Amino acid sequence: MARIGLGKAVSLAREVAEDVLAPRAAAVDAERRWPAEGMSALQSRLGGLVVPEDCGGMGHGLLAVAQVGEATGRACASTSICFGMHLVGSAVIAAKAGEEQRERYLVPIAAGEHLTTLALSEPATGAEFWLPQTRMERSGPDGLRLNGTKSFVTNAAHADSYVISTVAADPGTPPGQFSCTVVDADTPNLEWGPSWQGFGMRGNASRSLDLRDVLIPRSHLLGEEGDEIWYVFNVVAPYFLMAMAGTYLGVAAAALEEARAHLLRRRHTHSSRALTSQPVVQHRLGTMWARVERTRRLIYHAAMEAETGGPDALAGLASAKAEVADAAEAVVNDALTLVGGVGYGEDSPLHRLLRDARAAHVMSPVTDLLRIWAGRALLDQPLLEE
Repeated sequence: MARIGLGKAVSLAREVAEDVLAPRAAAVDAERRWPAEGMSALQSRLGGLVVPEDCGGMGHGLLAVAQVGEATGRACASTSICFGMHLVGSAVIAAKAGEEQRERYLVPIAAGEHLTTLALSEPATGAEFWLPQTRMERSGPDGLRLNGTKSFVTNAAHADSYVISTVAADPGTPPGQFSCTVVDADTPNLEWGPSWQGFGMRGNASRSLDLRDVLIPRSHLLGEEGDEIWYVFNVVAPYFLMAMAGTYLGVAAAALEEARAHLLRRRHTHSSRALTSQPVVQHRLGTMWARVERTRRLIYHAAMEAETGGPDALAGLASAKAEVADAAEAVVNDALTLVGGVGYGEDSPLHRLLRDARAAHVMSPVTDLLRIWAGRALLDQPLLEE
């Protein structure tokens, strides 16, 4: 996959969104099915977006993830999050990849031939996904044994590999030594839970994963033992937050455009007066536009600050996902008000956008926690309590 500039990458994402994602979005939602066609199109064109150039990738970073996410999120939030989790997983693998991991994972990812994803959340730890209970212990001189349960795994049973967080279980290992590994999809003893039956984001294939004496080579360990917290806050969190922020920005932008298009074509039949001539309509739409645009500027600023190590990086990343969660929900609700009963029907795109938008608050890190993190960053306090 040859290096292309950011503008071209975003342009490709928009083309795929318009030609492949949008026509299938309603069916993906209604049928609760994983978006195979959309994912294949994105993977073949942009699968190596964040993979280093020396592995055949495009070498882009957080801003590209956000802008591509906005383009895909406008068309189908489920597909956008599925692809976003592939990008996050790719970034995690690339962060400290050894030669074997580069050849086994990054080269095929860059070629559009390998789909990866995250498996970090667990039923017992809730929003604190950085504190896994999945246990990792040594098995012979060159093996690792994993036992535990992961929850809400996006792309479940469809990815080629899964980035998994663990806690060391060997006797004598320092307590709290968390690590990240990659587990291939065809590894024995991976057991998937039931299909995702969600209120929204119905195409995510978000399922639980039981690992029962799963054996992997030690070469699948990412970085060194004990590196999981480093990965979470230096790679997972920034890329995860930008993937979600971009997606839900796209949802908000889609709702804004749906309301605008409706207003431009509607007139009262008894007076022939266009809805666009009403001051209250003008005021509401102008307010919605401003909310979407200022949220977009915050997200893009946060991405650039994080890429350059700027002083606003941490507060910006935390606030970006928190702000877009509020914005997406509010803008879709306002669009429903402007469109009226037509928009409230189940066949309206706003019906799906509202259900999808609400998930932004639920996906960890949750909005309240992100607000706290932003405040702690501004006050020079530790992100996590001792």
